[in-house]
Amino acid sequence: MAKPPTMTPRLAGFPPIAAADARVLVLGSMPSVASLAKQQYYGHRRNAFWPIMGRLFGAGPELPYDQRKAILVGHRVAVWDVLESCRREGSLDTSIERDSERPNDFVGFFRKHPNIAAVFFNGQKAETAFRRHVLDSLQPTQREMRFVRLPSTSPAHAGRTLAEKLAKWRAGESLIDEC
Repeated sequence: MAKPPTMTPRLAGFPPIAAADARVLVLGSMPSVASLAKQQYYGHRRNAFWPIMGRLFGAGPELPYDQRKAILVGHRVAVWDVLESCRREGSLDTSIERDSERPNDFVGFFRKHPNIAAVFFNGQKAETAFRRHVLDSLQPTQREMRFVRLPSTSPAHAGRTLAEKLAKWRAGESLIDEC
């Protein structure tokens, strides 16, 4: 029996925050409802991403969004999402309709950003979607990049405190320095 068509709207993500000389890529899965409404990565007020970026790079939530982006770019950190679009009710990654997932163009991205040496996944869904949709399309040398899953900064990922998340992201920061 054919699956009935879904009434869930298709959501589209954002272009990457990245300069040509980026060396690290931080990947989420798909912007939340709050992020889409604000047209900002990690726009939910309780998401720990910008507080963590504040501690690591000085790109904290108290700064204007454009200034935060510029600081990350200055540190050669790129930010993007694995999915270009998907269908999802609400903001939870678990609500993403798997058969609706469309990945971003990573072949083109890595061609334009050849210095990327590490990919940091902001949570399990980002890593799972990347491995499902993207990894096999990469060149063999690109598959040798470092791939590191870090704890999700989402407020829905309440299993860890901000301090615990920050500690794990700090460990990732040391890898950034090596890249």
